[in-house]
Amino acid sequence: MRAILGGTFDPVHHGHLRAALDVAEACDCDVHLVPAARPPHREPPRVSGADRLRMLELAVAGQPRLAVDDREFRRAGPSYTVDTMRDLRREFGSDQPLLLLVGMDAFAGLSTWSRWTELFELAHVGVMTRPGHVPGFEAEVAAEWYARRVHSPAALASRPAGGVLPIDVTPLPISSTDLRARLAAGRGIEFLVPPAVVAYIRERGLYLDG
Repeated sequence: MRAILGGTFDPVHHGHLRAALDVAEACDCDVHLVPAARPPHREPPRVSGADRLRMLELAVAGQPRLAVDDREFRRAGPSYTVDTMRDLRREFGSDQPLLLLVGMDAFAGLSTWSRWTELFELAHVGVMTRPGHVPGFEAEVAAEWYARRVHSPAALASRPAGGVLPIDVTPLPISSTDLRARLAAGRGIEFLVPPAVVAYIRERGLYLDG
């Protein structure tokens, strides 16, 4: 099984990386981090795609279960997750189990995503959860949650798509928004971001304008 974790990674931080590694260990799988080139539902990233890709590469160096995937930069138009999953399904074939990773809040809002029900035809969905955090689901999302939920990674291995698996991840309350604000204010981000990424940000003068 291969897992896919998307996001702007603007910048990548230990919260992203620890969650990815938690999934890799819990599901015995590799995790591909896929930065969004042109996210359709939020403000454009603050730095270039080349910078975000390089920071991710520096962040995962030496972690054999984590990899960086630049496919959204090789495709024109908005970076819709369903299109990325279709690309991956074509690449890995119809039988390979794929696991799309989303946070619990993102899953709760899944009905706002483009062609969201098609995602269950293309992959399993791994919902990264934090202890004690239970958002409200809209009725149509709740129906998918209860109909598709399984309780172990082994339950996903026998089919390529269609399951929903809650996965506990380490709660690290770090946000890229806060990191950008710290950098703009001249404050340090050490111990929140991998040292190689901190060095790259400093060398390139990134995020100094907020």
